[in-house]
Amino acid sequence: MEHKTDHITHDHAAQVEASYHYGLVKRAIEAVDEAKDGPLSLDALAAEMRMSPAHFQRVFSKWAGVSPGRLQQYLRLGHAKAMLEARFTTLETADSVGLSSSGRLHDLFVKWEAMSPGEFARKGDGLTIYWGWFESPFGPALVMGTEKGICGIGFAAETGEAAAMEDLTSRWPKATYVEDPMMLRPWVMDAFGATPDKPSDAPLYLIGAPFQIKVWEALLKVPTGHVTTYSEIAATVGNRKAVRAVGTAVGRNPISWLIPCHRALRKSGGLGGYHWGLPVKRAMLAYETALTDA
Repeated sequence: MEHKTDHITHDHAAQVEASYHYGLVKRAIEAVDEAKDGPLSLDALAAEMRMSPAHFQRVFSKWAGVSPGRLQQYLRLGHAKAMLEARFTTLETADSVGLSSSGRLHDLFVKWEAMSPGEFARKGDGLTIYWGWFESPFGPALVMGTEKGICGIGFAAETGEAAAMEDLTSRWPKATYVEDPMMLRPWVMDAFGATPDKPSDAPLYLIGAPFQIKVWEALLKVPTGHVTTYSEIAATVGNRKAVRAVGTAVGRNPISWLIPCHRALRKSGGLGGYHWGLPVKRAMLAYETALTDA
């Protein structure tokens, strides 16, 4: 028992550290955006962070697995367009691409179950949803789950904790909510510890309308470190003209990160929107690109 407790404490400390590092990434995004004369040098970027170059390099390399210079490339606004040109995923072939590539996507191996339309229509009536706050590589995360699996992940770095709680609970207004982070902790540790070579085993419980679930299922086929477009998703779910409806369904995805709505871009290569704030989306894309390249 003592060994297990020590393991949980170590994992929690690692999560806190990763969340702290995300705060630095957020500030780096702002510094990169404000740079008018091209990429910043390591010394200049470290100065913006009020850190020594050596410390800054060590912190960022630990968060992303790449140097600050390389991470800066991933954080620049043009990175999404570059990804679309180099790493666009055709969803019809995503399964075979993901399974055959060296950067195996953990998403294909996620175990998930969808709530029935009738149950969804009851707005969570009779459902017990457990919740807790956790640190993540992208700041404070509100995680919710039933006995069947994770049903919600929201990020509060941009929106604030109260808004994130209101957002997720309003989706299933008749459910009973019970604070129980220990019940969720094993899934959360697994979810935020996943890499392309170490798939997540955290089960998901999708609570949404049938069309939304089809869109979320399509998102699960986008490999880690790759992106797709809203129009590509629309074609996959059977209606090429439903781009706006797809965009709405992507935005309503309740299980951020594990159902990777951050990998959906506009056809132009623009980031599009992101429910929990665009800096979080950019950091997620940078983080995954770094993992894949490493």
